[in-house]
Amino acid sequence: MQTLTPNVELFHAKRRHFTCSTQTSTFIPTKPLSVFPATKNNREHLRNLENVLKTSSNSIENFNNKVSSRQDKTTTLLGGLNLARLWPQMKAAVDEMSPKNLKRLQRLLSKSSEERSPKNKLGSKWRELHGSNNWAGLLDPLDEDLRRELVRYGEFVQAAYQGFHSDPEGSPRDVALPDGSYKVTKSLYATSSVRLPKWIDDVAPDLRWMTKQTSWVGYVAVCEDPKEIRRMGRREIVIALRGTATLLEWSENFRPNLVSMPEPKPDPSDPTRPKVECGFNSLYTTGSQHAPSLADSLVAEISRLVDLYAGEELSISVTGHSLGAAIALLAADDIAERVTHAPPVSVFSFGGPRVGNREFADRLDSKGVKVLRVVNSQDVVTKVPGIFADNDKNKQGQNRNNGAELRVDMKMSPYLKPNADVACCHDLEAYLHLVDGFLASNCPFRTNAKRSLRKLLDEQRSNVKVLYTGKSLRRNRSSVLDYGDVLPSPSS
Repeated sequence: MQTLTPNVELFHAKRRHFTCSTQTSTFIPTKPLSVFPATKNNREHLRNLENVLKTSSNSIENFNNKVSSRQDKTTTLLGGLNLARLWPQMKAAVDEMSPKNLKRLQRLLSKSSEERSPKNKLGSKWRELHGSNNWAGLLDPLDEDLRRELVRYGEFVQAAYQGFHSDPEGSPRDVALPDGSYKVTKSLYATSSVRLPKWIDDVAPDLRWMTKQTSWVGYVAVCEDPKEIRRMGRREIVIALRGTATLLEWSENFRPNLVSMPEPKPDPSDPTRPKVECGFNSLYTTGSQHAPSLADSLVAEISRLVDLYAGEELSISVTGHSLGAAIALLAADDIAERVTHAPPVSVFSFGGPRVGNREFADRLDSKGVKVLRVVNSQDVVTKVPGIFADNDKNKQGQNRNNGAELRVDMKMSPYLKPNADVACCHDLEAYLHLVDGFLASNCPFRTNAKRSLRKLLDEQRSNVKVLYTGKSLRRNRSSVLDYGDVLPSPSS
């Protein structure tokens, strides 16, 4: 094997003859360096090169100790030559493949380095994080505590997806909550009013769960850890709702006509009545012989918990993704309307479609329901049914018809392709990845993001940049193929 051996005298003699062509961005030496057989080990070669370039001996020692493959040696050599200075066009590529960034990427891919942002005490701040001021000043730049809370709510929804897929025909025996401080108190079911021909079940009996009239859609959980209650400043009730999974739920999604909300004294001739999308309302209000409606069971459970913890500081957080985000709005409105002495109610939605008209938004606001929508700019689901005009959209943090809005962008991630497909743009794990890396609308992806990239690589490989799906990174991941405490992506 031939190895390029740094020759100090030859390097000094020829160094001044190197020129950088701005036209072709290639190095053109007046005479090529000689190639000699290897007479010293690679560590000595790198140490000699370091002396020539007069850089820190400590840096090269740190690099040498981590050299374990040909790729690592090449990366270290390029770093020593400082190509970013001599060859400006290469700066971005050199930065992305630098040992520092490769080490950070390896950390994000490693199960043993699963990290979470630190938990701060929220006692004096929880109402603000819950939307008491409509999240003014917290979204752009994104408040650190709010970022962690949003990721936490997204993981509650992922637990709902995982619970459903563990037993799609029935009810999950155990929901793997992301936070051990919480306990599930109620399973939630939604019933579709759409009827399908019986022969569909006969054609595909193994997929009968896809045509079930009533399906498990989420759960109610309550924080029961005294230490966590003190940290958060109140006892929190969480309602988590998954997105579309069954054929009948898809059918309901395609019923976009608006229906009037129930009111004490409705006036059918009033054009300004609150209205919501028919399919969402159907799933929320329809009951069956075997189960009450989602609306009735949810209101009954929340009323029970409010009575049980009477006298305590309480809050209700309703969170959902896609279809679950739409139903979350209906649930929040219903709780504020029908639960006696209801505590503050806030909605944290991910990738939710438009749900109702402006009057419905005004109705939520009049009841004190706070809504924070997390929206990916490339997610088409957030633009349907599309009953609002584009001029209703304002700058980051403002959305007159749907409360506050945190807008993230797939193009901000250094790991995902900017032209990722529709499924990836709507994927909940992609949302949490973007939220975890979001600093501000005018800032790049944060370099100290905590969330693991393993799920994105496992389930959205075609949408991850080729640079991060190479053989070397797959080799780094070979020992961490299990998901551990990270839940599977709902789009899988």
